[in-house]
Amino acid sequence: MYRLLLATLTIVACAGMCRAADRPNMIFILADDLGYGDLGCFGQTVIQTPRLDQMAAEGMRFTQFYAGNTVCAPSRSVLMTGQHMGHTHVRGNAGGENMLVQSLRDEDVTVAEVLKSAGYTNALIGKWGLGEFDQPGSPLRQGFDRFFGYLNQVHAHNYYPEFLWSNKTKMPLRNEVKRADRSYGGFTGGAATKRVDYTHDLFVEEARQFIGNHRSEPFFLYLALTIPHANNEGTRMTGDGADVPDYGIYADHDWPSQDKGQAAMITRMDGDVGRILDHLRELEIDENTLVVFSSDNGAHDEAGHNLDRFDPSGPLRGTKRALYEGGIRVPTIAWWPGSIAPGTTSDHIGYFGDWMATAAELAGADTPKNIDSISFAPTLKGMPEKQKEHEYLYWEFYEQGSRQAVRFGKWKAIRQPMTTGEIELFDLSIDLGESNNIAGKHADVVMRAGKMMDEAHAPHTNWQPRGQTRK
Repeated sequence: MYRLLLATLTIVACAGMCRAADRPNMIFILADDLGYGDLGCFGQTVIQTPRLDQMAAEGMRFTQFYAGNTVCAPSRSVLMTGQHMGHTHVRGNAGGENMLVQSLRDEDVTVAEVLKSAGYTNALIGKWGLGEFDQPGSPLRQGFDRFFGYLNQVHAHNYYPEFLWSNKTKMPLRNEVKRADRSYGGFTGGAATKRVDYTHDLFVEEARQFIGNHRSEPFFLYLALTIPHANNEGTRMTGDGADVPDYGIYADHDWPSQDKGQAAMITRMDGDVGRILDHLRELEIDENTLVVFSSDNGAHDEAGHNLDRFDPSGPLRGTKRALYEGGIRVPTIAWWPGSIAPGTTSDHIGYFGDWMATAAELAGADTPKNIDSISFAPTLKGMPEKQKEHEYLYWEFYEQGSRQAVRFGKWKAIRQPMTTGEIELFDLSIDLGESNNIAGKHADVVMRAGKMMDEAHAPHTNWQPRGQTRK
């Protein structure tokens, strides 16, 4: 009888451990405005990123992975909802208008809510941008158990703000700030006159603490860093928007302060990503933790630094706010010791919206209806023959007169302005830099691209090209 009871308990314990092993912890680290060519493992030769290069060497580098959009809020909406830009609710940065349009709704289902239903404890640390604490888009109403950081994206411009949010409480910091002369995006930003608490450092420490506190249960950490986004108000007020405590290894370079700051921010972030991976190893949970690193859109040109020095888009055309590849193709690395073969490079064509289906599959959870998401778990696990592919990827952008884009196979098409403009067509297999518009030679492909754009775009009363009246 005793042996039977012992055998039963052993089977139950084994089953529990097997279920835990089948449901990995998940960490999604999101850089802010990091270009495709800003990392050494993606071709950068000036800025040093040894830990992210090591992460790629120990994991998988995605060469054809795309952000949800070419600017902040809509890209994060795609990441959270698994819906592309023609369907997701938040399709742009609200600017100085009604900020409620930049809030997720109660009916929107986020990846955090899906994972919570599967027993995960979820934390958002860093920048949110999809709803204030009294709006339905508050992260605490969207599946996150813990929030520490910025709700408002303009608040997030300043690395030395006067406060951060800790759940629903304003946590005062020791910094002092001179406010800008105008508000934007529901917040009046500024530049620090007294710099003590650097928020990036606080985020990394909070992330390490969350990981340690929840190492014995499945968790999802969305670490939305603000590096290397510029303090836009700081740039306008002082000429230098590259906020960083010190210039590190670049201090003695014969560069302007803006260039030193831009490089130092990226190298600082690089070292801190390494610290997080080291922490997972120290806790002996690295083999049960998937870490994905990416960027919310292409490189910015807003800190007063010299883009020519760093070539942040590498071989790609364009930067942030473009729908050319440099605005939306982002450096992406996946790390999962024991599950992802080291030193792997994948040319799988995926995008932010695919995180929903991927996380749900790995957690054993059901995916919501009406999403535009395909799991890339087969690619992570070294089974490309089982990897499903999108018919096309789709983006739209409402600023600068508006534009749309689709990527299908080797083809990339852009229409400016959206719905009515001429379509440009590029063959990315031979023209990665999108320098040769061949629309005139492929009328059939152009027609196909136009039909995809029309099909993908569901009109939304909140989002119309800038300059048009909202209905």
